[in-house]
Amino acid sequence: MAPLTLGLDTTTTTGSGGKMHIAHLESRSKPFASLSAKGEEENPFDFLRTVFEGVIAGGAAGVVVETALYPIDTIKTRLQAVRGGGQIVWKGLYSGLAGNIAGVLPASALFVGVYEPAKQKLLKAFPENLSAFAHLTAGVIGGLAASFVRVPTEVVKTRMQMGQFSSAPNAVRLIVSKEGFKGLYAGYGSFLLRDLPFDAIQFCIYEQLRIGYKIAAQRDLNDAENAVIGAFAGAVTGAVTTPLDVIKTRLMIQGSANQYKGVMDCVQTVIREEGPAALLKGIGPRVLWIGIGGSIFFGVLESAKRKLAERRPPSSSLPHLNSKQD
Repeated sequence: MAPLTLGLDTTTTTGSGGKMHIAHLESRSKPFASLSAKGEEENPFDFLRTVFEGVIAGGAAGVVVETALYPIDTIKTRLQAVRGGGQIVWKGLYSGLAGNIAGVLPASALFVGVYEPAKQKLLKAFPENLSAFAHLTAGVIGGLAASFVRVPTEVVKTRMQMGQFSSAPNAVRLIVSKEGFKGLYAGYGSFLLRDLPFDAIQFCIYEQLRIGYKIAAQRDLNDAENAVIGAFAGAVTGAVTTPLDVIKTRLMIQGSANQYKGVMDCVQTVIREEGPAALLKGIGPRVLWIGIGGSIFFGVLESAKRKLAERRPPSSSLPHLNSKQD
């Protein structure tokens, strides 16, 4: 048997010696409304339900994980922001949480609401042994859509974690008054540089491991198994993208000081003044935070998807367009 890779073959041998496609495994109690297979008529209600269920499940998962792990994120941010041997402030670890949730909820909802239908469309377009590319591409598309909400939220959150503002509304007002509307998108390029690879890698690892596990176990995964796979995907992705996260943090907190002229200038300045190891600042809290966060996020996400699927009306009761008359 060939080793499991990100470009794995999504067929497996059944007990009778035949071949079973992973799509058949997923069709049993499929958590999201399935888009039609190649050659079949697409029902727009299935697409809309996929988007709706993704929005609900993604929003719920995002709020739960953000609330649970916000203090670790604050510590990570302060570690990355401190230059040289400065001291870290341990007070106010929940500073900015309410304002951040106001952004995390729509951002997570938008990401999953875009990711799920994009993934299903791309899985139909790519050959089965290239499903990883479908997951990677869907992750980038979802990340781009969510970035318009994520970035202002991240800017406000990061500066509040550093104690620059007393409240989220105050932060937004002062940032806009001093830096203009573009101040809310400070570090947008570095954010995309960090988050698009992060989203693509994390969801690709998660989806591919789930496919491999389903093939091996010949059944759907339970919540605990989804959580373990989510933790692994999150921890690996968090470690790999830590240097990008450090650069993003430095650019977002500089405000109007313009200490760094851009991504490359920031990288060069950090390495020159603090050494290459500075690009790994906060890697411990980041891996811990994203590993646990991945466990919670994907566990809640899959649970919410399943509960929404259970409340779905029978397909026979849904309207179908252009149905043939007898």
